[in-house]
Amino acid sequence: MAETIRIETDPRGVATLWLARADKHNALSAQMMAEITAAITAMGADAAVRVVVLAADGASFCAGGDLRWMQAQMAAGAEERAEGARLLAGMLDALDTCPKPVIGRVQGNAFGGGIGMMAVCDVAVGVEGARFGLTETRLGLTPATIAPYVVARMGPAKARRVFMSARLFGAAEARELNLLARVVPEEELDAAVEAEAVPYLSCAPGAVADAKALIRMLAPPIDAGVREATIRALVARWESPEAVEGITAFFERRQPDWII
Repeated sequence: MAETIRIETDPRGVATLWLARADKHNALSAQMMAEITAAITAMGADAAVRVVVLAADGASFCAGGDLRWMQAQMAAGAEERAEGARLLAGMLDALDTCPKPVIGRVQGNAFGGGIGMMAVCDVAVGVEGARFGLTETRLGLTPATIAPYVVARMGPAKARRVFMSARLFGAAEARELNLLARVVPEEELDAAVEAEAVPYLSCAPGAVADAKALIRMLAPPIDAGVREATIRALVARWESPEAVEGITAFFERRQPDWII
């Protein structure tokens, strides 16, 4: 039984996959990534599921990588690091290729891998006041594994605005960057998500799945070769002196030596 997520499905076939590590700001551990991958794969194959809502408990949507997972990655060798990156890549691929429409219910902040999860939703609705950021370069790393999905969602020109600087941005800018389709007050979030879900219930499920697959076919491919290239890039970055300094500084609660 899953320990880091839970699934609720209503009689209409609207299934909500809840990230359930509120005490850890829904940071992505190896267990959580594996459980999300298994759950979304099962929902994609379940004829009773018509729509998937990706939601989260607590104050944060997803804080990115779990600290213990990061520490394990820091101590690992190249192959172990690659396997860790493949967990995230596999989870994002499962979400991206799910034949059911996936709606993001973004009730709070999202960073790093959380941005990647928003990018693979077919549509994401977020609350006013939420903060977002691709913060990897502060640690001497890069947002490599999530990059294909983030760039596909934002487009290269908009991605350049936030992909490298690690600066934080608000919900209004997230909408401008195409990460969010709508921004609403917190009390209107569930109604806004429902408004996105309801139209699919009048559509033929097979046609919806085929239409979604058609979009992927016509878009630049995010295939196994692309995913492996991003994994190699991330492993190389993990082995850089900057990554060692950045991550060490983070856990020692000091500034890395490149800050001016």
